[in-house]
Order: sequence, then C-alpha cells, then structure tokens
Amino acid sequence: MKRSELTDFTVEEEGFKLKIRRAGNGLPVVTTSSGSNPPFAAPAAPVAAPAPAPQAAPAPAAAPAAAAGDEAGITYIKSPMVGTFYKSASPESKPYVEPGSKVSENTVVCILEAMKIMNEIQAETKGTIVEVLVENGAPIEYGQRLFKVKTA
Repeated sequence: MKRSELTDFTVEEEGFKLKIRRAGNGLPVVTTSSGSNPPFAAPAAPVAAPAPAPQAAPAPAAAPAAAAGDEAGITYIKSPMVGTFYKSASPESKPYVEPGSKVSENTVVCILEAMKIMNEIQAETKGTIVEVLVENGAPIEYGQRLFKVKTA
C-alpha cells in the first residue's frame, strides 16, 4: 500500500465486503462487513447436504418437509453457523434446556463458539424440547440439527 500510495482498498463479492485502509501511522486497518458470514458458511452447506442424500425422496424436500412427513408437530432447531456446541454457559452451570423444557422464540437454548466468540442461540420456535441431538463440546456444521422440538 505504501509503494502504490494506496490509502483505501475495498473488495465486495456475494455479501462479503473487505475494506483495507491505511491508518495515519501507515499500518493497514482491516474491516469486514457483518455480511461476511455467508461466504464462510456456504461451503459448509454442501458438506451437510450429501449426508441426507442417501435417503433419496426426503433429501430434496428439506428438513421441515421431511419432519412433517416423518413426525407431525416436530421441528428442529438448527445451527446458524459452524462452531462448537455448549449446552451451558460453563461446565459448572446447568444446561440452558433439557428434554421436557418449554421454549419460546427468544429462549436461549445453547452457545455456539466460533473463533473464540460465544454466540447465544435462540430457539426461534415455540414448543417443548424432545431431544438434544448433539453432545456437549461437539463440533457443529452450518444447518446441523441441534434440538428436536414438539410444536403441536
């Protein structure tokens, strides 16, 4: 940047924006927009898609349709990102939810750690937790089912 006398450089592609700006001291400052998650999460989606493919008919119908076909009144809370699953705020704390727990749209159900940032995940549905589908401390993929919820 110094050799080219650039002060700003911006790249934008498919919801990802990277901006590099040379600060007053000559050191580059790098920022990304909040829309930077989709390109990083998108490669994980094709990895998750082949797993259900052997089921043939339910796979193209997606999870909600498959859930409706398999079990009426059942929905799944899915991971919005890649990370590590934690069922409680700390190892000594009790889990946010357990089978039988009632949840609403804004109930925190778990924490997903991504790049050393703890992200509280909300249920985004109303119902009763039927089953926790992942182990504490397990690595999670984008779109992976975390909880089975009875909505009816």
